[in-house]
Amino acid sequence: MEKPTKQTYSFEVKKEIIERHLAGATRMELAKEFNLSSPTLVRDWMRRYRKEGWDGLKPKPKGRPKGSAKPKPVTEEDKLRREVERLKAENAYLKKLRDLRNQGLA
Repeated sequence: MEKPTKQTYSFEVKKEIIERHLAGATRMELAKEFNLSSPTLVRDWMRRYRKEGWDGLKPKPKGRPKGSAKPKPVTEEDKLRREVERLKAENAYLKKLRDLRNQGLA
């Protein structure tokens, strides 16, 4: 028997499965009856049900929430400031290197 993968199940199906499991049906029986990809789905749903109640079995929205902050575009001024900081650090490094070389020659 081929089992589906990456399938999503509605809240109503999950609720029915959990109710039947609480009434005594085994995970294996439920997995076969509802053609679940694995009996561990029932276990995972039971854990979520015990932790969060019925709300834990409801589908969660995917992706980034609407209206969430998008990163600000980098301005030319920001790019130039970063370049100046990089060049200052490079300049300080080269001065230190020059001083160390001069100390070795003296």
